[in-house]
Amino acid sequence: MSDDTPSPTPPFDDELRETVELMSKVVARTSDRVDAQTKVLKDLDGTLAEVRSATFLAAEQTDPKRYGELVGATIDGRINDNLVRMGQMCVDLLQASNRAREVLAKAEEDKSIALRQLWEREQRLDQWKARWPLFGLGALVLALVVTLTLPSALATTKFTCELMVAHTWTTTTTGTDICVRYNE
Repeated sequence: MSDDTPSPTPPFDDELRETVELMSKVVARTSDRVDAQTKVLKDLDGTLAEVRSATFLAAEQTDPKRYGELVGATIDGRINDNLVRMGQMCVDLLQASNRAREVLAKAEEDKSIALRQLWEREQRLDQWKARWPLFGLGALVLALVVTLTLPSALATTKFTCELMVAHTWTTTTTGTDICVRYNE
């Protein structure tokens, strides 16, 4: 095969393309969620700043440890769900990646089988090419044999004798029937 000719599109390309699209959608969703979490964290950062300033102003009336626990629980509650979702996305991406690897391995195996079959066909064709001169010689010998024996075979009956041009079926003086050709 020449490296200049494009290979036909294997049938698994659509499945691979679909897998890549699915992976890109998952990555896009993950990016959107990370952006949303970044915004939440910025909002929480602003809230924390307000809480800190309120804590410093009312240190005698409030318990800083309690406010810290409340803020921590809030952050954990919001981030934990997103972390669980991101973990599931990672598992899904890993499964899609494994499936893509399997598909590529199968495609490579199919390609090897196809190339081996093509090579075997080319070998058989080369063998036939080597035999063609013998077939030609056989046909030439057959044509020569037919040319030499056909007139004798046709001259054995009256019907076939009359089929040959310029031949006549006749009886000799001894009473034997023969096919003869008279030259003028």
